[in-house]
Amino acid sequence: MKLYPLIADNWKMDGGVAFGVVPKSIWSRLRKSDENNMIDITTRCLLIVHNERKILIDTGLGDKRNEKYYAVRFREPGINILKSLEMEGFSADEITDVLFTHLHDDHVGAATRINKAGSLECVFGNAHYWVSSSHWEWAMNPNKREGAAFFKDNLLPLHESGLLHLLEEGMQPFEQITLKIFNGHTRGQIIPYIHTYNQTVVYLGDFIPTQSNIPIPFIPSVDIEPLVSLMEKEQFLNEAAENQYVLFFEHDTLNECCTVMQTEKGVVARQSYKLDEIIYNSDESN
Repeated sequence: MKLYPLIADNWKMDGGVAFGVVPKSIWSRLRKSDENNMIDITTRCLLIVHNERKILIDTGLGDKRNEKYYAVRFREPGINILKSLEMEGFSADEITDVLFTHLHDDHVGAATRINKAGSLECVFGNAHYWVSSSHWEWAMNPNKREGAAFFKDNLLPLHESGLLHLLEEGMQPFEQITLKIFNGHTRGQIIPYIHTYNQTVVYLGDFIPTQSNIPIPFIPSVDIEPLVSLMEKEQFLNEAAENQYVLFFEHDTLNECCTVMQTEKGVVARQSYKLDEIIYNSDESN
């Protein structure tokens, strides 16, 4: 098994959105903001190459929206998932599977595009697409609070491709990857646990988007059920400390991954790493 971190987007988010009820006087010790209170954010996807499968987790924003949409996110130009794949020697047509943690625009937008004929099409034309059944239903019938994060032109081409698979909780379609469902950020978010080289790498999606979100109260204001997020996070971090999981952050510009440990003040980050510092991306890894 080989693991390839891939940057799909670099952009910015309001610090208050990122850390919820935690005041700036506290979160600013961990994250610097600009004069508009914006902090740097990335979208770090992950390509898993194992046996005959090339599994891409999340895809980034894509390019279907208008300039205003990207401008208010302060997206850095010239970065996208296809260029990042190419830098690692892969093309879109080689991807066999695309696994979505969930269907918010910054996670799914680059999976579809408008072609030269002006029609919508899937970017990864040979891939099967995977998302939880509960989240698909949630996204197709959005609530008013979360609806702005779901776009039909991101979702309908996936359905119309005939290659979309809706996963019920407990279904495990991938060898050496365990999929678990979390519901605090959004209903039915999939969090993959990747078992490789005697390590378990957990791709955290928006469950714990950055290392700075590890403290229990540091829950983004966009989470639909913050008390559920709090309970899920506390339980997960205790498990992660006990089992020495490698936590892989999708949105952290500073820290790609870390391990955690128990202290008198609760679970804290133990050490930050680049993924290839702790996972051997070689043909001998399992």
